[in-house]
Amino acid sequence: MKKISIFSAIIFITSFSFAHSNEAFNLWLNDFKTTAIKKGVSKQTVSDVMGNAKFLAKVIEYDRYQPEFYEDTKTYIQKRANNEKVKKGVSLYKKEKEIINNIEKKFSVEKELLLALMGIETNYGKYLGKMDIVSSLATLSFDKRRSAFFTNELIVLLKLVDDGVVDKNILYGSWAGAFGNFQFMPSTIKNYAIDYNNNSNIELKKIEDSFASAANYIKKIGWKTNQPCFYKIELKEDIPTKYLNSSARNIKNKRKIKFFRKYFKSYEGNHINDNLISAIIIPDKDIIPGAKNLKPAFLIFDNYELILKWNRSLRFALAVCTLKDKFKNEI
Repeated sequence: MKKISIFSAIIFITSFSFAHSNEAFNLWLNDFKTTAIKKGVSKQTVSDVMGNAKFLAKVIEYDRYQPEFYEDTKTYIQKRANNEKVKKGVSLYKKEKEIINNIEKKFSVEKELLLALMGIETNYGKYLGKMDIVSSLATLSFDKRRSAFFTNELIVLLKLVDDGVVDKNILYGSWAGAFGNFQFMPSTIKNYAIDYNNNSNIELKKIEDSFASAANYIKKIGWKTNQPCFYKIELKEDIPTKYLNSSARNIKNKRKIKFFRKYFKSYEGNHINDNLISAIIIPDKDIIPGAKNLKPAFLIFDNYELILKWNRSLRFALAVCTLKDKFKNEI
């Protein structure tokens, strides 16, 4: 009997798994189309938009291997809030200064924050993503990990197409189904995107609409100007573990800064208001193998938690706020 090489066996198993996934996905897709129509999406839109939806195995791979899951905080921030990123942001600001300043004034959201968000999300529009958003959302809806969330996003997207808000022919973006300069998910487009230049189109790959939509979003969820995001701290060993947050999902045990001071070896922000409500995070714990429980540690505030609503990642919010602060002396 002829032996099958390990390489051949891997190819066979992978091909079988992919074929099985495609078959199951097609069954799911038929059910989804029926559900979408029941939820008010027109049959025409379902047919037009979902007709070419495919299972994208690469999307599942990306979902399971996001940098927030494996990069330590220092590495993550250095990659996303470095001096090169600052230079690019300053260059964009100088080019679009009038528009960005007007948006800052209208929405009372610092231009530094908007530049930081765009810089980290898409490197100032350089990496908008080229994946088929419909297939990406469909794949993640079919997948069990966060099926309910992505199914809702896909239905919202279909309704936006139905209503003429989104052009079905430009639906290319990130593997997670996000779109434009600030990587808006469909529900974010629905709730916060605006036609700032009043040309009857919401163009999230253009400066005016994308910056205004981002400012509208962050303002409406409660952003307060000139308030801190976080300060780096060094903790004493005797701090009770109940005060240490390692998950972005549920920040617990908040206290006034003056309560926490007895647990600090050192900290930034010596002149901040002692009565500000804060919490302590240790972002590397539970994710980075061998990470020390108390290092790195950060004291966080309300604005930091609002960035978590944008992207539920402790490291993402730290990177955004770090880059934002770096812009202060540059523009």
